[in-house]
Amino acid sequence: MQTIRIKTASTDGAPRARPGPGRNLTPLLAGAATAVAGVGALLALTDSPSVLRGPLTLFFLLAAPAAAVAAALRGLDPFGRVLASVAGAVVLDMLVAQGMLAVHRWSVRGGVVAVAVLSSLVLLLVTVRRSRGRTARRQGL
Repeated sequence: MQTIRIKTASTDGAPRARPGPGRNLTPLLAGAATAVAGVGALLALTDSPSVLRGPLTLFFLLAAPAAAVAAALRGLDPFGRVLASVAGAVVLDMLVAQGMLAVHRWSVRGGVVAVAVLSSLVLLLVTVRRSRGRTARRQGL
């Protein structure tokens, strides 16, 4: 068995800075991205004549599946996770577009709904898999 040694920071008597509530912006950025993606989906579904409809819908079409794939790839390092999740989002979008074109049912609303449903299913499967893993560990299996 191999022992892993963890190097600790040298203590020279100076207090280390602790991350406070103003230092971690990840939840704030995630909330803002969710709001922007939601507005993009809403603008696409309501067929709004807004100038922001195109960019925000594109953001939704990339962010929703990317977030779902990133949740499934929890064990990767951050750069690999981002790269794989964006690639997975593009693949999912292309598969939806190809499928809709193959059956001659292409529409913007249908594409947005299909991407949202598939992203939700991926997130649901990840959540179910994690909850089953926790239950098995609690039961001692």
